[in-house]
Order: sequence, then C-alpha cells, then structure tokens
Amino acid sequence: MSTVTSETASHALRATAEQHDHSPDRPAVDPAHRRPAVILGAAGDLLRALAAPVRIAIVLELRAADRCVHELVDALGVAQPLISQHLRVLKSAGVVYGERHGREVVYRLVDEHLSHIVVDAVAHVEEGDR
Repeated sequence: MSTVTSETASHALRATAEQHDHSPDRPAVDPAHRRPAVILGAAGDLLRALAAPVRIAIVLELRAADRCVHELVDALGVAQPLISQHLRVLKSAGVVYGERHGREVVYRLVDEHLSHIVVDAVAHVEEGDR
C-alpha cells in the first residue's frame, strides 16, 4: 500500500466525486449548513474506531452474521487476543455489542448504517483498482 499525501488524496476525492454519483437518491448536503463541533468530533471518533484493517474485516463479517470470538478468529486468521482487543474498540465506539450465551459472547452490529460506511469505503477502493 502506498503512502498518499493529503494533496493527492484531496485531488483523488474531487476527481472521484466528479466522475461518480453513487447516491443519486440522496439529497445534496448543503455546504453552508454547519454541524456542531460535538457532532463532528463524535463522527471523527467513529471513523477512527473503524480505521483499522482488522476492524473493517470484523464489521464485514458481522454484516454477514452474528459471530462469537472463535468464529471471527477462524474466519479472519487473526489471534484471539487481537480479535478481542479490536472488538473492545468497536464496542466502546458503539459499533458492535455483545450478548452472552452461556460461556460465549455473540457479537453483532449495532445498526446497518455503520456497515454501509465500511462497505462503501471498500467498494470505493476496489473501484480505484480498475
């Protein structure tokens, strides 16, 4: 994976926005509408919680089905302590929650909005590979 400067990333985002309209049914966001700093801060915290390849993979797995830790370990080929650490980050960010079933905790996404963020980010990167 190459390092991208902010100028290059900004140019790429502008070019992509000009070429693709992925959400034709979504109303345009009024750029003059300023959101409160607390909302922007919370959105930044959420995006930081999602900003790790293993956490992205966990969200994609949980999008398909609820899973316990050992199922995530098997599916992702990552050590159990690392999966648990990433689940703690996702849980504290409100992305996932766990429900105890006997000796296991089954994790699921809090809602589908968050999986859409991840799916759209992955799709955006995949489109750039063409």
